[in-house]
Amino acid sequence: MLDFSEEHKVAQQAIRAWATSRLAPHVPKLESGDELPYPLMRELGATFGMIDMVRAQFAKMREAPAGAGRGPGAGGESPLMAILMMELSRVSPGFALAMGASLGLCGGAILARGTAAQKERFALPVMTMEKIGAWALTEPGAGSDAFGSMKTHARQVDGGYRLSGSKTFITNAPHADVFVVYARMPSESDVRAFIVERTMPGVATGPAFKKMGMHASPTGEVFLDDVLVPADQLLGGDDGQASRAAAKSSLKGERFGMTPMALGIVDRCLEESIRYAREREQWGKPIATFQLVQEKIARMYMVRSIIHALMMRQLEAERAGTPLSVEEASASKLYCARMTTEVAMEAVQLKGGAGYMQEGIVEMLARDAKLLQIGGGTDEIQILRIARELLEKA
Repeated sequence: MLDFSEEHKVAQQAIRAWATSRLAPHVPKLESGDELPYPLMRELGATFGMIDMVRAQFAKMREAPAGAGRGPGAGGESPLMAILMMELSRVSPGFALAMGASLGLCGGAILARGTAAQKERFALPVMTMEKIGAWALTEPGAGSDAFGSMKTHARQVDGGYRLSGSKTFITNAPHADVFVVYARMPSESDVRAFIVERTMPGVATGPAFKKMGMHASPTGEVFLDDVLVPADQLLGGDDGQASRAAAKSSLKGERFGMTPMALGIVDRCLEESIRYAREREQWGKPIATFQLVQEKIARMYMVRSIIHALMMRQLEAERAGTPLSVEEASASKLYCARMTTEVAMEAVQLKGGAGYMQEGIVEMLARDAKLLQIGGGTDEIQILRIARELLEKA
């Protein structure tokens, strides 16, 4: 796959029009915290028929023979979802992140690993955006070593499990209705995932963190004080895939999901830089005539081209049913995150004082881009994973 189909490009134009006319005017209030992203998410879903499509897919799933498939949306990233994340990220990466965490991480985890009953009860309302989801893995003392340092624990009791512990840096946590929470069982090596509802006694969340960027995406803590989780809310049930492997699969999906976000940010930075270079004059001529400015724009285009190729490679691999290797996933995430941050900062530099002002979008994009180098595994972790995988295969 070298590019999107004509049908996909038509959808891309429609989504860009919505993002420009409906999302962009709300960005100042989303950034300040005066508005939450969730009503706009639901408007987006209704506008493009996403909610009706999910309901139709679930209806088809109910009619299918047992074992015929895992359910709607469980197959991973699609061209339309990539377009959606890319176009939303051109206007508000934080909004795209909030939506992706609810639908992709929380809803996607339940669709991929949940029982039929769990998909119906929990994934359906999340995927239709009736409820907001959060995916809770990271803990205060366990960042990159998410599994080895996990303190949140679960013990089996009559009727279910008792969970205690806390999670932090969780997207949508302050407002989520449904959480996929990872906890350690009495066996030190056994980590399992549980579907936890906000309404359960003992569940609490903190206020939204004040962050460097991604202000449109509320992030916070989750506290679990001896929470009784019914047995049927163990993700996947007793026959579910080992949660450690499932969590790593979700992290791999998160890394791939960042590629269209990176492309959206770079594409907008390039667009804004070209426009400004043509309009801004110094010494009686547009700064677009200066070679140093041309060099910045050329580098931005080069990065955009490479990220676009990486995204198409990922989509083609999904279409062909040949998952990319761990080292390729990490290499893609590492490159996209680093170069997107560099491009966004160069866009600020190219615009000078105007780029440093909050009224200009590149300032926001530069702050938001930095999260790509931290979330889903830091740059340093990606480097280690690449090296270890290559050395083990040598």
